[in-house]
Amino acid sequence: MTLEEAIKTAIAYETKIQNLYQEAQRVVADPVGKRIFKALADDEQNHVAYLQDRLEQWRKTGALSPDKLETTLPEMDVVSRGKEELSSRMEREDRNDEKQMLSKALSVEIETSNFYEKMVSELQAEGRRMFARFLEIEAGHIQIVQAELDFISHTGYWFDFKEFDMEEL
Repeated sequence: MTLEEAIKTAIAYETKIQNLYQEAQRVVADPVGKRIFKALADDEQNHVAYLQDRLEQWRKTGALSPDKLETTLPEMDVVSRGKEELSSRMEREDRNDEKQMLSKALSVEIETSNFYEKMVSELQAEGRRMFARFLEIEAGHIQIVQAELDFISHTGYWFDFKEFDMEEL
């Protein structure tokens, strides 16, 4: 795959997940869920804009500038603090819509991450560096989505740490 094809494919992946997060924001009633989905959608929009800029730059110059891709998502400790707010309403709310959206999002984030991993292994230096940064960011997205899904599904895990054992209950 050429670098141009890789960037176009990445734009398609990022647009797909952005659309999913925007749909989730409309479907989910919980304000905390809406904020999480909005933050994820905004971050994906930044990715799309960055990739479109890189594509245009590649077409014009045949090179990519080393501009670093930033994420707009909060640090994991900020997300963890949101757990307390979510926990207070957990038992009395139906979370099926949010679970469905998070499951879809997790699947697409993993698919996107797999694509970036493949690009890191196949592309030359410029493309490899760019997609390696996307791979880092997508790993964070996967962690956030998985943590939210685990928490609202009462799996006993939060950010891959066991909070309780079903056998102990």
